[in-house]
Formats: sequence, C-alpha cells, structure tokens
Amino acid sequence: MTLRHALLPLALALSLPALAADAPPAARHGFTVQDMAYMDRYSAPTLSPDGRVLVFAKRTVDKDTNKASTTLWMRNLVTRDLRPPQQVSPEGWSVNSPAFAPDGKTLYFLSAKSGSMQLYAMPLAGGEPKRLTDFPIDVDAYQLSPDGKQVALAFAVFPDCQADLACTKKKLDEAEAVKATGKVFDRLFIRHWDAWNDGRLNRVFAAPLGGAGMLTSATLLSGGIHGDIPSKPFGDLSDFAWSPDGKTVAMSVRQANREEPWSTNFDIWLVNADGSGARNLTAANKAWDAGPVFSADGKTLYYRAMKRPGFEADRFALMAMDLATGKTREIAPRWDASADGIRLSADGKWIYTTAQELGQHPLFRVSLANGEVETVAKDGSVSAFDLAGPTLALARNSLVTGDVLYTTSLDGKAPLRQITPSAAQMLPDVAWGAFEQFKFRGWNDETVHGYVVKPWNYQPGKKYPVAFLIHGGPQGSFGNGWSYRWNPQTYAGQGYAVVMIDFHGSTGYGQAFTDSISGHWGDRPLEDLQKGWDYALKAYPFLDGDKACALGASYGGFMAYWIAGNWNQPWKCIVAHDGVFDNFMMGYATEELWFSEWENGGTPFENPDGYQKFNPANHVKDWRVPILIIHGQQDFRIPVEQGIAAFTAAQRKDVESKFLYFPDENHWVLKPQNSVLWHETVNAWLKQHIGQ
Repeated sequence: MTLRHALLPLALALSLPALAADAPPAARHGFTVQDMAYMDRYSAPTLSPDGRVLVFAKRTVDKDTNKASTTLWMRNLVTRDLRPPQQVSPEGWSVNSPAFAPDGKTLYFLSAKSGSMQLYAMPLAGGEPKRLTDFPIDVDAYQLSPDGKQVALAFAVFPDCQADLACTKKKLDEAEAVKATGKVFDRLFIRHWDAWNDGRLNRVFAAPLGGAGMLTSATLLSGGIHGDIPSKPFGDLSDFAWSPDGKTVAMSVRQANREEPWSTNFDIWLVNADGSGARNLTAANKAWDAGPVFSADGKTLYYRAMKRPGFEADRFALMAMDLATGKTREIAPRWDASADGIRLSADGKWIYTTAQELGQHPLFRVSLANGEVETVAKDGSVSAFDLAGPTLALARNSLVTGDVLYTTSLDGKAPLRQITPSAAQMLPDVAWGAFEQFKFRGWNDETVHGYVVKPWNYQPGKKYPVAFLIHGGPQGSFGNGWSYRWNPQTYAGQGYAVVMIDFHGSTGYGQAFTDSISGHWGDRPLEDLQKGWDYALKAYPFLDGDKACALGASYGGFMAYWIAGNWNQPWKCIVAHDGVFDNFMMGYATEELWFSEWENGGTPFENPDGYQKFNPANHVKDWRVPILIIHGQQDFRIPVEQGIAAFTAAQRKDVESKFLYFPDENHWVLKPQNSVLWHETVNAWLKQHIGQ
C-alpha cells in the first residue's frame, strides 16, 4: 500500500562476500542502539525533470532534546564530485515530501513551520520559501498535476464537513471542550493500528496553482465515493494519479462501510477533476487493486491487482487497462513476484518496480511489450527510487547500512555513483558483523533460505552465544535489509552471533511459498526453524548451540510463545514482543479482521478449531524457559491484553519472566528513548541467560 561511483567507496554490504569481512583492527566497538538511534538517515531521492539535479531528505536527531528534524539537500549531478550536496531548505525548518515543478525551477515541500502542516514552494535557484496553503487543518500529502497547474491535497475531514475544511477544525475544537469522554459506535472500525476512530475520513481535494495569493479553498475529488484515500493506516498518494491532461484522476479506495474491517476490496475509481462522475473501473475484481498510473497519452491505465479477496499477502500482479474498452491484461504473468509499485519510463517501454526476491529486495524493470523482467539494481534492499532524463536515483540498504543514495543510468549498467554516506562511513569506529546467506532443505523437502551474522569481535576458533531472530508478518522476511526496530547488528554489536530463517510463509520466494503458512502457523514454519537451526549449527562452528535465545515480534512473538510450549529444548531464554498469545481471542480483538479470518479459515464462530489448532495459550503447561514479554498499550493490531495474558501465564506457571510495558507505543517501538530502553532491556535479558 513506502537512494553511487567516484570518490566514496561503496557501502560495505555491496562490496563484501559477507563472512570474509571480519572486524578491522582499528575498530573500537560493535554497533549499539545509541549509534542506531542517533545516526543520520537519508531518504526521498527526487530528481529534477531533466535528471541533472537530485534533491533528498536528511533526518537528524538532536541528542539534547531527543527530537528529530528533516532537511532537504541538493546535489548537482553535472558537477559530479566537485561540489558536495548543499542544504536547500531553510535552517531551523523541518520539512518533508519534496517534489519538482514540471519546469524544474521550483521545489515544493511540506512543513509545519507555521504551526500546522502546509504546502510551500521555493525557487531552486535560491530565495525564501513561499507558503502556498493556509488551511485550518493539516495538509497530509500532495501531488502536482503533470502540467503543474493543479495540486491534489490530502486532508482528514469529517464526512459532513467536506464542503468546508474549517468545519472539521471546528468539530475537533468542540470535541476537545466536551466534558463527557464516552463515544458510541455502531460499526467497526472502532480503532485502527494505534488510533481510535473519531469519524474522519482521508479525502483528496484539488486546487489550482499559479495565483499570487495563498490557496484557501479546494474541490473534493470523491465523486460520491465514501472511503479513505490515502488508505489507513499506511496509505499514501501512490494510490492517486492525475491524467496527463489534468481533467481526470484515478484513485484506489476501499468503501468505508460495515464490511471494511474484513474486506481487502480496494477498487480503482476514475473521477473528473471537478469531483464529479466517479466510475469504478475494477468492480469485477473483488480483491485488491492499487497504484494507478496513466500512460503518457492517457489511453491506458496501469495498476497492480491481487486475485483472492480477503488475502492481504496475495501476489500483486502488474496490469494494463484500455480505458476506452475496459479490457485488461496482465503484463508479466510468468513473473512469480509481487510488485511494490509502478513507475513508467519516459519512453513508455518499461515499468520500474521493486519486489522481494530470495532474501533481497531489488529494483526491476518490466517490458510492456513482452513482460520480460530485467534486474536494474540487485544486492540489498532498494527502498525508494526516481527516474528522470538519463538518470536513475535510488536508495538502497543492507544488513550493514541504512539507506545510501546513489545515481546510475536508467538500465542500471553504469557504475553506481554514491551520493550519501553509508553507516560505516558515518560510524568509522564501529565494527560490523559480517553476514552470509545459506539454504537448506526444510518442510516438504523444499529449499529454505536464512542468514547468519557474525559478532562484531569475531575470532576464528571461538564460539559465540546466539540470538535466533524470528520475523513477523508472517508473510515477511528477515533478508538483506536494514531495520531500525529489529536490527541484527545491534545483537552482533553486543558480541552475539545471529541466525535468521525465512521459513515457509516468507515473501520473496514465490507465491506458493508465501501461501503455505496460512492455516499452518505452528507446524510448517516450526519445522523450518528446527531444521534451519540444526543446519546452521553444523555449517557454522562458531555458533554456540548451548547458549542461545529465541526472539520474535508480531508473528515472531506468536512463534516465541509457540516455541515456549512446543520446542523449548535448545533455548536458555525467550523474548516475545507484541505477539499473539491466545489466537482464539485474537480473532475477535484485532482490528483488521480479514487477516485472522484468512489465516485461520474463517471467523472464530465459524471455525473455532482453526483458531485452536495452533494456539500458544493451550500449551502453557509445557513452558519452562525464562521469557521476557514486551507489549505496547497503543497496539490495536495485537492488543496489549495478549502480552498481559502471556505474562500472567508465565507467572502462574512459575516460569522466570519479566514484562516490559510501553504506554505510548503501538505495534512498533518508535520513540528514540523508548527504543534505547527496549534494547537495553533485551540485551540485559540475553546477558543474564547466555552471557557476553
């Protein structure tokens, strides 16, 4: 439904054959959570229309105030390395979402400098930013029309206030003044991810650009559609597209009705730019349709589509629709990958997209003529990219660095030119844990992949305690990518070796492999974890199998609880973060019901056995391993009562246990100081039970 050649060396992840790279003698320490929390982050590679200038975002954290701020930087690609990147956003401003005007002379961005998030424009040649909007509520996102004469603006508004944005502000102020705090609901969602439903919908409005004054009014682009665009909780305006002539827009929307909490039926709607005449283009497909993009002539609409209603991890296929006839075709039916998005090349011959593949997350381009797929950038994980003129800009991360921005040619064959520093360059005193991917025969004798990471202070012939990390999803992956929440380098930095298995159900290994976990949460992936653990112990003698701890979050937290009762022999300790403890109650308490209902074969009242078959709560009698349980109060995906119940179970069973509770975190721990506490608590638990 979310950036390389000359003087700077390539990031460590891109130059190492993994395990061959041991800690350099000059390095003083391993990677710590403090390093991770306060290191700079680079994102949002944005090219000028001619591909000669790159603008990107740099996020920094003030250690004294513990607050993050984001600035925009510009690199003239024609001058190559003669002139380093220059900050272009004003000092003291925190900004986001850069975009160029079609003529390349103006840079747009969002900032809350005025007290609320509004749209600004700034001449690229220099000059002060001009505030373009003065709306009573925040602008959440924007998208320029191809000719630059209009802008789409996203707001969260009350349905009965859509003709007047001030009405939404008034209602919010009135709600603050009401003494009674009760709220009556008559349908789901009552809450979603980490926010209670206050009745507002995300809607997109259109406004003209080019006048002398600020924009104070806009036209709702709904055509009578009742739903969130962008979608909640993580949608953005990649699900919105202007037609080339600016007369129509396409958007992916799921109707906000009674069925929304158990439906994945997003449809592509075509709406006139004056807000009238909404037409559902994909009504025939009851599954997910997303990411519309118009061809240059406006005659074809490209988008992504799933086939199975109710399954959020189905394969996203690349589709083309003839807007005159409504006929559709799949562009690359033989490509067994799920496309993340669509970006058309200027010549109209290629779709650029990213997708997971065998523990990596490369950038591909797909021929519109014959569906053939070419890899443009392979190693590591490409998190964002842009293309303009002769230039491709991309952000790429790996197991040893956060996003590094690069530029190259459109086919990726030119040498990568590094624009921003890698983690190793920002932290020269840190020694990184070298890594290697391995594979073995898992469930059904099928190939399963995994990664092993050495401790930062690795020495041949020594054995090291092990952190056995289990990913969430369950349709996810612990591949060659960087995370600010579950980062194996933070364990390697404490002197632990790390093992991670992409068990059956993981993404990037074909859709059948992903499908195989549904209805099998506790058997097939457990068999993969057991066989992967045995394989790793034999293949890597530096792993100390007698000193190992299993850790997981979300589905990984479920598996940590499941392991506690079904495979506790190898482990000296367990860590379960925001995991499913009582699967039956999860089916009633989670907000996105389609997930539990697909994974367990229906609702709890239709198929109770499906929920009880792999229910960790039914195996507490066999718990014996010390367990650290972590949960956030604002986690509405897996509510906090799941963690409290698991801690209660461990305490009543007299199993050594601790409970780390965050009253202000959701399914993730995001605040820097909370992240530090999380890691310090987990590291202390590991040190207590497996040393270091």
